[in-house]
Amino acid sequence: MSRPDPAVAAWLADLSQRLGVDAPTPEEIDAVLALAAVAARGSARQAAPVACWLAARAGVGLEDALEFARSIPPRAAG
Repeated sequence: MSRPDPAVAAWLADLSQRLGVDAPTPEEIDAVLALAAVAARGSARQAAPVACWLAARAGVGLEDALEFARSIPPRAAG
């Protein structure tokens, strides 16, 4: 587990407060970044934020979303 940059943690804490939710833990940030990485490598980098949004929209936990994402065969962008 890596520690997020202090500026990232502070920005996420501010956004979390405005959204009325708890700030993500370092473990949760790592899990989101892992999901984003799998999505970006599996398609194109634009898939990364949208994959994270889809998981949240579906109410799927990060571990399950990461498992689902890893099960999708890579597709070349373009």
